[in-house]
Amino acid sequence: MKLTRVTYTLKQSKLTIETDSPSSIKLAIQSLKRNRELLEEYIRKNPEFLTSFEPLEVRDAPKIVNIMAEAASAAGVGPMAAVAGALADLTVDAMLVEAKVAVVENGGEISANSDTPIVVGLLAGTSQLSGKIGFHLKPNDFPIGIGTSSGTVGHAISFGEADAATIIADNAALADAAATAVGNVVQGEDYEKSLQKGLETAETIRGVRGSLIIRGEYAGMVGKLPQLVKIEGEAWKSLKNVQDYLPPKIKFI
Repeated sequence: MKLTRVTYTLKQSKLTIETDSPSSIKLAIQSLKRNRELLEEYIRKNPEFLTSFEPLEVRDAPKIVNIMAEAASAAGVGPMAAVAGALADLTVDAMLVEAKVAVVENGGEISANSDTPIVVGLLAGTSQLSGKIGFHLKPNDFPIGIGTSSGTVGHAISFGEADAATIIADNAALADAAATAVGNVVQGEDYEKSLQKGLETAETIRGVRGSLIIRGEYAGMVGKLPQLVKIEGEAWKSLKNVQDYLPPKIKFI
């Protein structure tokens, strides 16, 4: 199946869209514009929604705000921790009117629904695994949300020190918020203990399927994750089980 991939930037939102239906791209852009406008209008009237690091109750709010607030409440973080994932989710929903494959990456957060397998890569700062492993997503994995928080790369706020705290969930809004919560607790001089704390935190968040955390030469996993694969080349052309590839210095706990 031939897929079309495009990028689109609107203010802070930087989308990579992949789909089997080029006509759905217009729907994706319309969704992004509309939901950003609704969110910005809500924030003008409720500025604490932008700045709070704690969950907030919302009333008479548009769908984008409700989605963010619900995800933030589940993860115990501020609602803006879910903004990129929520926008990605709503964009995918809009695309599915015409598309069978809809994948949206927004600032590192991924929302996807597809009737065919796809592979997504994982960036993890300066870790040896960065850009070299990914998830092989199969039809029974969809719909899916993948969120990643990093204390060593990117502009998003993280109080932790993980190279990558990645969350798998049913939607990207929850994955985004949960990744922030998990990433925040991965800190301290004892790398192994910090990863364990992060994994334990992931297990407490309702709706999280699984988590993969990378910090330096340590990595840890918990829950049900999609198949991990090795990534080679620019188009994910060569894939095999990641266990056959991992650099010897990476220690899974």
